[in-house]
Amino acid sequence: MVEALMLWNEPNNLSHWDFQLDKDWEIYSRLLKEAAAEVRRQAPGLRIVLGGISPIDPSFVRLLDSHGALENIDIVAVHGFPLDWNHWNIHEWPRQIESIKKACSHPVWVTEAGCSSFGAEEVQVFGLKTTAQLLLHRVERLFWYSLMDLPPTWAATTRHRENEGSAYYRHYYMGLIRADGNYKPAFYHFPAGMGICQWFHFDDHRLQPAIGYLHRLGVRKLRTGLSWADWYRPGAEAWFDRQMSQLADFEITLTLCYTPEHFGILPVHNSPPLNTQEFARFAGWVAQRYCRPKALPATAAADVDLQPV
Repeated sequence: MVEALMLWNEPNNLSHWDFQLDKDWEIYSRLLKEAAAEVRRQAPGLRIVLGGISPIDPSFVRLLDSHGALENIDIVAVHGFPLDWNHWNIHEWPRQIESIKKACSHPVWVTEAGCSSFGAEEVQVFGLKTTAQLLLHRVERLFWYSLMDLPPTWAATTRHRENEGSAYYRHYYMGLIRADGNYKPAFYHFPAGMGICQWFHFDDHRLQPAIGYLHRLGVRKLRTGLSWADWYRPGAEAWFDRQMSQLADFEITLTLCYTPEHFGILPVHNSPPLNTQEFARFAGWVAQRYCRPKALPATAAADVDLQPV
């Protein structure tokens, strides 16, 4: 069951949105307004989340609010990795949450909080326990990033890649489970009430194993995503249907992001789109197909053509 739809992922992170091409945030603000309006039309009761911001920046939230971009947003989400990338102490989590609450009138979720096992697996155990202690009672939703390590042959989604030095390779050690399927020590300390954020690539062979791991952990709340760019690949609808049907038992926060090359100002996944209405069309299609109450079939009549072109 999809309980919330998140519009984009880390928009104030250059790896996910090239804000140098959108310096006044006018394009992203328009994208939020148009997509949120279409989602509200297709699935009126669905909660809409501002894509988890990273870094946690109250001035960015105030700027979006000044553009009217938060009018149809229900929740503001944040991401934090103080033991790996952020320049603040893990014990500052409560202060980070309060800074966003003061910047807007919206509830705050933590849709990614994590710690790698890059330096030592004991550090990840400490990070998991401390994050749970600091945040589980402070926010309605807390998602640990992530369930599984990134396979070593895959590329991490980050703008600097190997130029980041060791910071880049930390991306590969964020999971509770190693790429070979073995559990890390942190797996055995996963707390009740915490959710998991796990991304799945197109036609991802890890989907079925991940479902088994999630059940073993007792996880009910899952954050994952569907790629707007993938919507234009052959077989995309079949893959989306398979992913969403197999995850149907979880309470899902579903993230929509990544610009198709043919719609971007530049032909890259983090480019602002030339036409934000195309993203709104994708968001409406997802809301119609996967986010309506079960009493309504996915093919329930809609007054717009929401198929990819």
